[in-house]
Amino acid sequence: MNGLTAFWSEGDVLSHVVALLLLGMSVASWFVILWKLALLGAARRRVPRGIAAFWAAPVRADAVRAALEADPQGLAADMAETVATLSRVDAGETGWQHYPDRVRRELRQALGASSRQLHAGHVLLASVGSTAPFVGLFGTVWGIYHALTTIAATQQVGIDKVAGPVGESLIMTAAGLAVAIPAVLAYNALGKRARA
Repeated sequence: MNGLTAFWSEGDVLSHVVALLLLGMSVASWFVILWKLALLGAARRRVPRGIAAFWAAPVRADAVRAALEADPQGLAADMAETVATLSRVDAGETGWQHYPDRVRRELRQALGASSRQLHAGHVLLASVGSTAPFVGLFGTVWGIYHALTTIAATQQVGIDKVAGPVGESLIMTAAGLAVAIPAVLAYNALGKRARA
C-alpha cells in the first residue's frame, strides 16, 4: 500500500481526527466560497437595476415599488424600504421632529444590514485560512512522533524504515496548506467584491 491508503491504514485515531477536521474545514470553506460567489454575482446584477429603477421613476411611491421589483432581496430593496418609511414621515404619519437625522440613521442602518449580508461567511474563511496550516502541522508532528515510536519499538533503523512513515506524515502539512490557500484567496477576493 502506498500514498493516502497507507497513511490512513497506518494512522492512529488522532491522525484520523486531524485528517477529518481538515476535510471538514475544506468542505465548509468551499461551501461558503460557492455560496458567496452566487450571492455577490446576483447582487452585482440586481443592485444597479434597482438603483436605476428607483431614480427613473417619476414619483417617490413609484420609485420604491420599481426598486423592490428590480432588486427584491438586495441592497436596493433595503434602501427602498427605508425610503418608504421616510415617505410616511414626510406625510406626517409618525411625527418625527428631526427628519434629516432620522434619514441618515435609517439609511446607515439599511447599508449596515446589506453590508453584513454581503460579508457573511468571511469570518469562517479567515479562520480556516489562519488555522488550517497549524492543524496540518500538528498532524505532521504527530505522524512523525507516531512513526518514530513505531521504529523505536521494532528497533529497526534504516532509511527505508524512516522515509515511508515520515513522508506519509508530511501529507498533513500539504493538506493543511491545500485547505488554507483557497480560503485565504477567497477571503481576499470576496471581501473586495463585497466592498465594491
